[in-house]
Amino acid sequence: MANLRQKTHFSRLIGKLLVLFTFFAGSNAAFGAASPWWTTDHGAVRLIAASNSAGKAEKLQLGLHFKMKPGWKIYWRSPGDAGFPPRPNWTGSRNLADVKIDWPAPTRFSVTGLETLGYKKEVVLPLTLAPIQPGQPINVAAKVPYLTCEEICVPYEAKLALSLPAGPESSSPEGYLIQKFKALVPKIVTPQNSLISNVSVVGPAGSQTLRVAAAISGNPDLLIEGPRGFRFAKAKVIDRDSEGKTVLAALVSPPIKSVKSGTPTDLVGKDVILTLLGDTKGAIELKTKPGAELVITEPPPVSFTTLLGIVALAVLGGLILNLMPCVLPVLSLKMLSVIGHGGEEPHIVRKGFLASAAGILVSFLILGTAAVVLKAAGQATGWGIQFQQPVFLTAMAVVVALFAANLWGLFEIRLPSFLSDRAATAGQGQGMAGHFATGAFAALLATPCSAPFLGTAVGFALARGAFEIYLIFTALGLGLALPYLLVSAFPALANRFPKPGPWMITLRKILAFALAATAAWLVTVLDTQIGRTAALTSAGLLVALVLVISFHNKVAENARKLIVSGAVVVALVTVLVPPQFAQTNVQSNTDALWQKFDPAAISRHVSAGKTVFVDVTADWCVTCKVNKALVLDTGEIVKRLKNSNVVAMRADWTRPDPVITAFLQRFMRYGIPFNVVFGPKAPQGIVLPELLRKDVVAAALNGAREGRALAKQ
Repeated sequence: MANLRQKTHFSRLIGKLLVLFTFFAGSNAAFGAASPWWTTDHGAVRLIAASNSAGKAEKLQLGLHFKMKPGWKIYWRSPGDAGFPPRPNWTGSRNLADVKIDWPAPTRFSVTGLETLGYKKEVVLPLTLAPIQPGQPINVAAKVPYLTCEEICVPYEAKLALSLPAGPESSSPEGYLIQKFKALVPKIVTPQNSLISNVSVVGPAGSQTLRVAAAISGNPDLLIEGPRGFRFAKAKVIDRDSEGKTVLAALVSPPIKSVKSGTPTDLVGKDVILTLLGDTKGAIELKTKPGAELVITEPPPVSFTTLLGIVALAVLGGLILNLMPCVLPVLSLKMLSVIGHGGEEPHIVRKGFLASAAGILVSFLILGTAAVVLKAAGQATGWGIQFQQPVFLTAMAVVVALFAANLWGLFEIRLPSFLSDRAATAGQGQGMAGHFATGAFAALLATPCSAPFLGTAVGFALARGAFEIYLIFTALGLGLALPYLLVSAFPALANRFPKPGPWMITLRKILAFALAATAAWLVTVLDTQIGRTAALTSAGLLVALVLVISFHNKVAENARKLIVSGAVVVALVTVLVPPQFAQTNVQSNTDALWQKFDPAAISRHVSAGKTVFVDVTADWCVTCKVNKALVLDTGEIVKRLKNSNVVAMRADWTRPDPVITAFLQRFMRYGIPFNVVFGPKAPQGIVLPELLRKDVVAAALNGAREGRALAKQ
């Protein structure tokens, strides 16, 4: 009987265990770190936990673990043009107050014109659980509807359960898997510590583009989430420089309902979440409210009268350019050219000055052609931007050094026979080709300067087509060439200067120092642009070039060809080698008064009641340096800018910078100097003239803050 009772008791125990096993197996429940897999024909899903028990923590780490069969995918929280993400329902859970889902950075899928975002193979969606009573057992129950797709899409609803018993927290094998995917969740950043420097909306509601400027060291991809109903096209890179400064743009589609009503919803000021992928340091996520960007993408048509007015401004701007500081080194060449004509026949004087004028006009046509080509290729264009290129700087330094060496008498410039003027004789000075080269050289060295009216004319041209660009650049060249054309029309003016004589030798040497100083200035720009090593290399090679040239007049006639060949080699090395030593992390000179340029911060400062003064400058911009010396760095203006209610920002355009380029284009400007003042009474900005005056700057600061009328500019 005893054996029979024991067998009966054992059978009942086995039965109870079988019932419990059947219950938990049927309900997909599990104790500890993982629930059973909920499997389908296309994958599986389960709940996993970083700990085997509940512990006493107020936050617990779990994960929703998906495995997909080859080719199949599930969707990110914002799936794109199709699909829907997993949406867990925690009804039925016990001792569970809240669950937060994190989303690892997704992969973009482009299929038949549709852009979707999601995951293939395997992913864990990290979960942060908050228990109602920490330290007590937690029963997690979840219904998880999700969509998995390959060539077709299949919806599922997984039923999962996981229990964490009370007890001290202990790590589980699944904890590593949760942390692995948690590390892929984009880092949430603020505007102050973000790679993203500017977010703005271009265009009217219903026809808008979202523009985002960022510094990224990888291949960028931007994911955009906006208010309900808004849709965003795939963001495209529209500008990028060698340092990773990038501008991306995405077309915005407002809610369909608002479009049908005839009043499309405006994205300006709405909450937008940006997820930037591709940086080598990992993905980031930024929540922001984009402001409006004042950009005229399609310039309005202009009347013939207006066009004539712009052409007149261009001619006047080119004429005033003769008085700008960057043209001063070339005045030595102009002066010697004029003096060299003293006593000559009027027709010879006329031809020489016409040749110089032709050199100026041809140079401006070349600059115009470069602008047309760059614009057609979608690249940034602007006045003087060739000085952002190290190779151009070294080439100009070589040319300037050779002109200086020629003025010092180290050698005579003999151009190739196909360029030389056959009519020129030994007694007729340079010859026509020499005068032509002088004019062309003057035009190139004039481009780092800006003059009154020039910015307006150039901005008008570069915002339009090829016809306007060629027309305005020709007018600018005509203005710069007007003094030459005046002398060619009245050649007797050249004879009012002293006649050539021995005194000119001393004058040539003195004026040569002006060109030598220009070469030194170009080297200092190179120092700021690509680093000290490249600048010192360039300086050393320039000295070597002058030394080689200095032997030209000291050797026999048959040996001069060897000197010329050596000089050509050194010149090519000087142009091409220093840029190879470029440093990518060159820091611009900073001043405690000036903050780093941050377009995104301007609207925040203005909203806080502050005035923002923006100075766009460059080391190669001579007019900028004049503005600093005569206005911005003076005690009166510095005191105004140091006011606690004023924020001074400086944008350094010495090197190409798409963020600064985009900022200039907001105001239809394509050259510098450029200064603008923002404030509570001028949120769109008050643009200042190219040549600053203290009273104009003070009036703009007052007007931006208090709405006072500006002083006459």
